[in-house]
Amino acid sequence: MNLDALEMTEAEHQARRIAEQNDQFRKHVLTGGPAGTPQGRIVMTRAVAEVGPTFQMEVTRAVMADETFTEDNDPYGDHTFGAVTVQGRKVWWKIDLYDLDYCWGSETPDDPSQTRRVLTVMFPSDY
Repeated sequence: MNLDALEMTEAEHQARRIAEQNDQFRKHVLTGGPAGTPQGRIVMTRAVAEVGPTFQMEVTRAVMADETFTEDNDPYGDHTFGAVTVQGRKVWWKIDLYDLDYCWGSETPDDPSQTRRVLTVMFPSDY
C-alpha cells in the first residue's frame, strides 16, 4: 500500500474524530453535556458582547445548532469554523484546540482528555 495513502487516511480519521468532538462540545456548550463531552470555554468578541445579552444567547443557540459544513467553510473536515446569521447579522464562530492549561496548541488534538477547546464568536469585521 502507498505510504502517502496511509498518511492521508490517518489524517482523515483524525479530522473526523476532531469534528465529532467539536460538534459534541459545541452542542453542549451551555450545559456541559453528558460525561465524556470535550471540555472548553466560549468567548465572544467585544463587538458581539456589546449588542446585548439577548443577541448573545441567540448567537450561542445558533452556533450550537449549526450543521452547515461544506468544502468552502470546512476544507479539513474538522468542523472548526462556521457562520450563522442572527438578527440579520453574519456571525462567525471558530474552535481552537489547546493543551490542558490553554497555553499552547494541543499536541494530541483528537484526544479530549489532553485537549481543551475555545469557541470564539465574532463578527467578520472582528477577524
